[in-house]
Amino acid sequence: MIKFIARRLLLLIPLLFVISVLIFVILRLGENDPAMSYLRLSQIPATDEALALAREELGLNRPLVVQYSDWAWKVLHLDFGRSYVTGAPVSDRLLFYLPNTLYLGTVSLGIVLVLSFPLGILSALKKDRWPDHLTRAIAFAGVSTPSFWLGFLLVYVFAVKLKWLPPMGMGGPRHVIMPAFTLAFMSLCINMRLIRSSMLEQMNTRSVLYARSRGVKEKWITGYHVLKNSMIPVVTAMGMHIGEMLGGAVVVEIIFAWPGVGRYAVSAIYNRDFPVMQCFILMMTLLFVLCNLAVDILYAWLDPRIRYGTGAEQ
Repeated sequence: MIKFIARRLLLLIPLLFVISVLIFVILRLGENDPAMSYLRLSQIPATDEALALAREELGLNRPLVVQYSDWAWKVLHLDFGRSYVTGAPVSDRLLFYLPNTLYLGTVSLGIVLVLSFPLGILSALKKDRWPDHLTRAIAFAGVSTPSFWLGFLLVYVFAVKLKWLPPMGMGGPRHVIMPAFTLAFMSLCINMRLIRSSMLEQMNTRSVLYARSRGVKEKWITGYHVLKNSMIPVVTAMGMHIGEMLGGAVVVEIIFAWPGVGRYAVSAIYNRDFPVMQCFILMMTLLFVLCNLAVDILYAWLDPRIRYGTGAEQ
């Protein structure tokens, strides 16, 4: 297992290098001139002389390779430059907002885990009965409902009409309920359906049939043979759900005025604040990659064949 983890960590180095190059080049090759954005946000007239001075100050008059090398070296020292809008260090502001986004994402992930497993298991055990039909209807509605529409609906019902929950902002536990549920609902429904289908598939395997023929109690068959083996595809899908939540947090934070990284990044995109945009994309990519690495490690722990690079049954 240690060799497997070390090998995966080493593979992160070239992956993050390629991602950083793509982020830097794509933002630089766009139609927007970073020097022009810098002058506009600094409220300086964009004369030819001012543009030349801004490009020299920002290092944009040097070759692209030199610009990337300088930026990458600073990133390795956790220096992402300064915001064009506020002049404050980008890393300080993002680290200020990041705990709020992680808090929202953690609560959302908890909702997915707490609700999807019992509902998915119930749907599989009650196949073609009313609990199964109900959970399948909820799952269909969940994957068909856009997050922004669900967010506005929750605000209208629970904040405007019923006045049970605060409509926006960050405060006590009541403030996180609506944004966390909005962020979690689609992943919850997908996970619920995946658990159901995976359990139904495992119920027809030979090991389950042999266990029943030996007179093993049904609860032991469900808990040990069916549920445990059903977790492998579910764990794999959790990595995708984490990515969906990281991306969906941008929309949810805007709807509920949640002071997180996504809301800060949208403001940076609107203002063409290139240092913030670069730091945000790189940080979100790193979080996504690390979450998927954790999922792969858990996957290898559940299925030891993965550690040895073989998919053959043993």
